Amino acid sequence: MKTCVSWIYAPLFLLGFIGLGLYWPGWLVLIFVAAVAVSFLAEQWLPYEPQWNRSLGDRRRDTLHALVNESLNAVGLLVLPGLTALLAFDGIWPRGWALWEQLLLAVVLADAGITLMHYASHRFAALWRLHAVHHSVERLYGFNGLMKHPLHQMLEAMAGLLPLILMGIPLDVAQLLALAIAIQLLLQHSNVDMRLGPLRWVFAWAPVHRFHHMKYGRAGDVNFGLFFNLWDGLLGTAFYREGYRMGPGDLGIGSRPDFPVAYGAQLRDPFMTVRMGKEPVLPEALR
Repeated sequence: MKTCVSWIYAPLFLLGFIGLGLYWPGWLVLIFVAAVAVSFLAEQWLPYEPQWNRSLGDRRRDTLHALVNESLNAVGLLVLPGLTALLAFDGIWPRGWALWEQLLLAVVLADAGITLMHYASHRFAALWRLHAVHHSVERLYGFNGLMKHPLHQMLEAMAGLLPLILMGIPLDVAQLLALAIAIQLLLQHSNVDMRLGPLRWVFAWAPVHRFHHMKYGRAGDVNFGLFFNLWDGLLGTAFYREGYRMGPGDLGIGSRPDFPVAYGAQLRDPFMTVRMGKEPVLPEALR
């Protein structure tokens, strides 16, 4: 039973909850809450790393990050019609397409913008200081996919949404896109022991994304994609090591093992003077 679930979990989770959103667009918030609940239950029943199910004093912080960042997304959706009216070029968005086709287009375009912003956040110091908050996690489970500094959250949202706004994305498609991104983040950071097979070369789900959270300095500058691994293939940053099992000792920011845990301290950290320690040695199996 568990073996079967490990193979179908990721595609069923993504397509199932997005499908519910397409069928019941008026219930997106409840669908997202249900997805969070299923994510937690699956991680308890079929964990990749049992230790990652135990709080490190971070649950309250991760909840605050999620509430703030999802609230920012909601505000963005409220102002979206006004921005589209001001900035969009008429007639570009394919409104005659089926809703699922419009959503797929939005996912592909947003994925490109957010992935490139993510890549830039590992290349430019000012962006990295904001993005480091997300990389400070020392365990991976679905909910901390929503753990980001709010300023970095807004930058990523702008990178992903601005092209769509210029094209005149309808509000209902943008709302479904917000749900799809939240569902994908739950999958990308999931602690479910999932199997991907050849899908690991297509989708940026947890077995691939875990390598991005390696604490070994620039070794973690891989697998930047949000939805797909296409962009990493083009950037030359795709990485997967068959048989290497990421563990609790592999995660975080190796040069900052004392990165603050509290929510308020994490908001202030990008603007503070910090002292960097020595990078830990990359395990031979990951070279």
